Amino acid sequence: MKNIFLMLLVLNGFVSCKTSVYKSEKLHNVSFQSVEIDTLFQDQISIRAIQIDKNKIWYAADKGRYGLYNLDTNQKIEHKITKDSLILDFRSIAQTANHIFILNVANPAVLYQISKEEKDSQIVYQESHEKVFYDSMQFWDDTEGIAMGDPIADCLNIITTRDGGRSWNKIPCDKLPKVMQGEAAFAASNTNIVIKGNNTWIVSGGKKARVFYSPDKGKSWTVFETPMAQGKAMTGIFTADFYDAKIGFVAGGDYEDQNQNFSNKARTADGGKTWGLIAENQGFGYASCVQYIPESNGKKLVTVGTSGVYYSSDGGESWQQIAKDKSLITLRFIDKKTAVAAGKNKMIRINFK
Repeated sequence: MKNIFLMLLVLNGFVSCKTSVYKSEKLHNVSFQSVEIDTLFQDQISIRAIQIDKNKIWYAADKGRYGLYNLDTNQKIEHKITKDSLILDFRSIAQTANHIFILNVANPAVLYQISKEEKDSQIVYQESHEKVFYDSMQFWDDTEGIAMGDPIADCLNIITTRDGGRSWNKIPCDKLPKVMQGEAAFAASNTNIVIKGNNTWIVSGGKKARVFYSPDKGKSWTVFETPMAQGKAMTGIFTADFYDAKIGFVAGGDYEDQNQNFSNKARTADGGKTWGLIAENQGFGYASCVQYIPESNGKKLVTVGTSGVYYSSDGGESWQQIAKDKSLITLRFIDKKTAVAAGKNKMIRINFK
């Protein structure tokens, strides 16, 4: 069936710009004086994936919706894709110079390529299987990209493109490490895949919480153990980030015990080969997204999740809550002083002053 696009343009007067300021006296062990948070927009929406594109914040959402927020004009432009009678839930988003890609999470998995200028879309990959569940998608460059999902057979479900996203092909299971019984992933914040140069890391959860690593854009893979919470269906690594090819951080925990703040955060200094738990019984509980602050030498991190927004200035050794908002799911930095976060019914901007 032909795709139907609905566009909603929200002008300045309709966008909420409420600002909250967290004063410096409430914070300690930080390198800024205050945090200002302003709401970019509010809506009945669930956003788990965002992408920074210069002055635009692209987002993928539920009910077939995707769109962008223009930071210069304070305008929100939203589109809706309908395909037959399916209710599409987009939890992965990625980009090249000229296109945005969004991926439906469940059966059938449908991957759309969207022109940034014309806003027209086309299906570039589709997969039907009762076990299909895609969690994350990223691009190495304008030519090569990767998406991953839960196992269908005895390996992670991984597809790649080598032609700018026009076509996608599945990596055979005999080219991938085997998964353990009950090992899968979580489509929490489009941070299951992390890319630095040619290096790629994919994180898992469930009965096992591990890190799958490729040094060559997905052509070869090894897998490393972690000490993160694991053993149950809703435990493990929900999010990861790497500052460079060596320094990385994973977070998550137990989704069924969201106050548990042990075995829910770990870091590496050797590219993911070994991991050590950190800040045990301190800081946040369940986290859906972790990100390094740019130009921080791998020392400064921010997380969002059901514990609120937390900040660390010492590589994750200690944490300070900077906002109590529990509705945020995903976060990305525009620069070293500005981040954008989204989640349940909102998108916000965080300014570190």
